[in-house]
Amino acid sequence: MRERPAIAAVLDGLVDMHVHSGPSPFPRRFDHVEAAQDGARIGMRAMVAKSHHHNTQMDILAMRGRLDGVAASAYGGIALNSTVGGLNVHAVRMCLRMGGKVVWFPTISSGRHIDCHPEDGAFPTTTVPLTLERIDIVDERGELKPEAAEILDEIKEQEAVVNGGHMYPEYIRTLFRAAKDRGMTRMVVSHPDYVIGADPELCRELIALGAFIEHEVGMYDPEGTQKRDPKRLLTWIEALGPEHTVLASDFGQAINPKPVDAWLRVAGALLDLGLPEKDLRRMVRDNPAHLLNLDS
Repeated sequence: MRERPAIAAVLDGLVDMHVHSGPSPFPRRFDHVEAAQDGARIGMRAMVAKSHHHNTQMDILAMRGRLDGVAASAYGGIALNSTVGGLNVHAVRMCLRMGGKVVWFPTISSGRHIDCHPEDGAFPTTTVPLTLERIDIVDERGELKPEAAEILDEIKEQEAVVNGGHMYPEYIRTLFRAAKDRGMTRMVVSHPDYVIGADPELCRELIALGAFIEHEVGMYDPEGTQKRDPKRLLTWIEALGPEHTVLASDFGQAINPKPVDAWLRVAGALLDLGLPEKDLRRMVRDNPAHLLNLDS
């Protein structure tokens, strides 16, 4: 494993689009400010706080005073699960017009997630009792629901990111086709081989529509809960290309290490496996900065 200071230099300017800091009904290791502060260890430029339950942009605004002295910028977004009213264009509009950057279509409320984790919203463990309803973006004919189309229009207008959430891959394809028809280019598929079940061939279809494929380094951290072999991640990168790939942490849970520690370990493993530094920088810095429109 390479020395950590050298790895941190390669990661300088990193943009993490998938941080599970708190508050959240799921137990979290730290809040959004603490996550942004910890990012200084690797020169993190920006992060996006994700919650499966609420609009995190309002958290970011409420914490603005504490964030003023933090080098990394922090942004929020909204996941379209039952706790925000599902396909609720009003909630999306408020989030994005208040500065939110990402809209995740249904995650824990998606049919695919419920198939994989039928715990009624208690995955991994909620700190308070919650209810969960399934949210689908297509009607009985398989066509995109009008409310989903209206949400896409709002995302386009605000130049935000549309993320396929945890939906069935065919639903993500339907969504991204509609996004492409609108001229949208900021599309992301998270962890295609976890819950979603999108193989490389289908991912190439989504890339052809303009999507980036996001892989979560937290799943490859030997001190995390998944402990996947980094060779598997390198295989994905080589199959789809670093120009179409984004790396994010997906960490912040109380049971997992801090995102920065996962970044250091997994980035080091990828470099040791032969991944060029320029490709790593593209996936952790350039591609997510483009998606979040940070240099506009």
